[in-house]
Amino acid sequence: MSTPITIRPAKPEDASAIAALVAEAYTPYIRRIGRKPGPMLEDYAQVVADSVVYVCLEEEDIVGVLVMLREGDEMLLLNVAVLPRCKGRGMGKRLMTFCEDYARGIGCVAIRLYTHELMSENQDIYKRLGYVETHRATEHGFARVFMHKAL
Repeated sequence: MSTPITIRPAKPEDASAIAALVAEAYTPYIRRIGRKPGPMLEDYAQVVADSVVYVCLEEEDIVGVLVMLREGDEMLLLNVAVLPRCKGRGMGKRLMTFCEDYARGIGCVAIRLYTHELMSENQDIYKRLGYVETHRATEHGFARVFMHKAL
């Protein structure tokens, strides 16, 4: 029998667990891109205070995180991350579906996101989920691929 997975709003006291999850999820990319990815540079106490943040729980353990920010009639997906030990179990897809449902539920017409151009596996995942590349640009020193999905 599989362990139940739940998604709930993040609480201020979750910030350190979210920061640890993000560090573990993004550390493999440091060598590839030559520096810490943007999500590893965030203050997650501030992120939880300023953004719409949900956590994915396996029992009581935070195993995934979703960070969103509404911008007009679109949702900006700032971060979706899953612990490496949980990858391949559908949690990332579940968080992406949750993001789309949440955005639709508050009247958003689209979701925008970006990823580092060297994180090609993420681009492939987003394309399979219906996201379309809109442009590429360097922002804050990161070479980013911007994507969009109409809801």
